Amino acid sequence: MKAVLFDLDGTLIDTAQDFIRIIQNMCREENRDVVDAALIRTQVSEGARAMVKLVYPELDVNDPVFLAHRQRFLDIYGANIAVDTDLFDGMYPLLEALESHQIPWGIVTNKPRWLSEALLKALNLTERCAVLVCPEDVSKTKPDPEPMYLAAQQIHVNAKDCIYVGDHPRDIDAGRNANMYTILAAYGYLPLEHKDDLTAWHADCIVNTVQELHKVVSQLVNIT
Repeated sequence: MKAVLFDLDGTLIDTAQDFIRIIQNMCREENRDVVDAALIRTQVSEGARAMVKLVYPELDVNDPVFLAHRQRFLDIYGANIAVDTDLFDGMYPLLEALESHQIPWGIVTNKPRWLSEALLKALNLTERCAVLVCPEDVSKTKPDPEPMYLAAQQIHVNAKDCIYVGDHPRDIDAGRNANMYTILAAYGYLPLEHKDDLTAWHADCIVNTVQELHKVVSQLVNIT
């Protein structure tokens, strides 16, 4: 293997605490029951709409009122994008090991580019990341393989020589659809409806910690 690509939220970066704070504050402001932090965590990978739906379950997602709440959520998050956010524990050594052996690493995410770029900048990762592919860059997002192929093309590596790490079934499907080696990050924000049988995701490998991920990736890219 010649490159490592990551999903963003719940795989490379632990963003949950910022989302939890914002959603719970929205609940308090609206005098609604405060949504449990663990439940919010399972919805992070589903995006802003799913998280805001936890606060306003009675509203249709296309309702102008719901859309206004969603935009407010995004505005708050964009202005406070990395208050309690950082790489997952153990991820810095993994990235440093890849970089020291000239193994490019990058990100393929369904997170909007303006938020993804702001997050990478806040964590001083912009210059270190070899490629960032966001929904705006493609006509079809994950689980379609288009963003995977684009990422591989931009770093001049054949898709079959890439590892893709993700914490959602669409991540694994996208990687498999592009013939990449897929790793399921079981330490991430596993969606409730898919977390009971991780083998059903058909990933090439399942890791429960970043430390385990480091070991597996090191073996695959031959830097042990």
